[in-house]
Amino acid sequence: MGSAQLGAKKLHAVCVPFPAQGHVNPMMQLAKLLHSRGFHITFVNTEFNHRRLIRSRGPDSVKGLPDFQFATIPDGLPPSDKDATQDVPPLCDSTRKTCRGPFKELVTNLNCSSEVPQITCIVSDGITGFGREVAKELGIPEVQFWTASACGFMAYLQYSELVKRGIVPFKDESFLQDGTLDKPVDWIPGMKNVRLKDIPSFIRVTDVNDIMFDFLGSEAQNCLKSSAIIFNTFNELEHEVLEEISAMFPNIYTIGPLALLGRHVPENKLVKSLSSGLWKEDAKCLKWLDKQKPDSVVYVNYGSVTMMTDQHLREFAWGLANSKHHFLWIVRPDVVKGDSVVLPEEFFKAIKDRGYIASWCPQEQVLAHPSVGVFLTHSGWNSTIETISEGVPVICWPFFAEQQTNCRFACSEWGIGMEVNNDVKRHEIEELVKEMLEGEKGRKMRQKAKEWKKKAMEATDIGGSSYNNFDRLIEQCLQ
Repeated sequence: MGSAQLGAKKLHAVCVPFPAQGHVNPMMQLAKLLHSRGFHITFVNTEFNHRRLIRSRGPDSVKGLPDFQFATIPDGLPPSDKDATQDVPPLCDSTRKTCRGPFKELVTNLNCSSEVPQITCIVSDGITGFGREVAKELGIPEVQFWTASACGFMAYLQYSELVKRGIVPFKDESFLQDGTLDKPVDWIPGMKNVRLKDIPSFIRVTDVNDIMFDFLGSEAQNCLKSSAIIFNTFNELEHEVLEEISAMFPNIYTIGPLALLGRHVPENKLVKSLSSGLWKEDAKCLKWLDKQKPDSVVYVNYGSVTMMTDQHLREFAWGLANSKHHFLWIVRPDVVKGDSVVLPEEFFKAIKDRGYIASWCPQEQVLAHPSVGVFLTHSGWNSTIETISEGVPVICWPFFAEQQTNCRFACSEWGIGMEVNNDVKRHEIEELVKEMLEGEKGRKMRQKAKEWKKKAMEATDIGGSSYNNFDRLIEQCLQ
């Protein structure tokens, strides 16, 4: 990958992720790729996440480098020092209403500074529309980076159509139990075999003014006002949906999986040390994995936002214990709604020497480990694209947003997953784990997952579709 200069003018990209871990991580991967092409980077975190980064990684983590700097803007919420993801609806509402002014001030100040190059482009998260608005106002080229799946994006674009067809809002809460969500939806371009329950979960409302329904539906539509949209996916994985999106909006760039594209970047220890991880990682779990047999471990991680009841946590715990298989289980301190995590003493006796429980881990390294045979996941897009990159099949327990959509595609279209019932029961977890690690279905899914890994590698190889699209993105949009 060569470097990008425009005459003698140094290129400068301002990257502004939505302030949640699952958005900050892929934006950091993209920022490092741009940096490897000669871009000066300003990476914009919220003040809240900046403080969390310092707590998890130490003050040096935000010092940056001469040509890769961190900046902050307020998120508009009341001050808080809690070490957990903020409540999502108020965060979405607040960023939309309050971040534009502080971000515009930051961009203006950067452009008046003699210490950094003039800003040549703004790369803003697909749900931080204020980044696009400020760029247009100041006459700076901009692109939107949709950090979720293309199938999720297409489904969000249907929110207004669901209202037009009288499907949303629902009249009352009975739709959750009466089978309504099992109805097929056969009119979404590029998405076959989906049901209402596979549409991103924010449609499950009795009022269309619900913050999340309104926010995601409108932010997705607003991406179409951008000059270009970047997706962290590859053409073969979501080809039908991508064809339909490009028919309505031709300027899309599929450059994923970003982690695999990153393997072409020359090793730079200083840049590699720049991190976006908001939790302290337990690297000792990798040593534990070293002692396990190939394809023998269930890796369990529900991502950075998923919360569950204490009852569901216990069902997962006993399902894993009763499967008699080894497992690495990531249990965040804030994973149980309104409570701290307490697992019974007899559970720990039952899993002696078979289970490793940590509060966070280096996920990409875990998924790449030969002992991991299946990933029990919430089906967030980062986890999904990372597991595809490493050829590991999935047991899906989607929580919210487009996780339901990703789950449907993993199970029905890509052939790499099985779904857990929303109201999780221990016997179901036990059976799914055994099927995945011992059964014929599981063997076929592991084979299919390895085939997808090969395709992901090919897409990000030199001359592959994602590699070439990244070149085009820089030449056509960011210069």
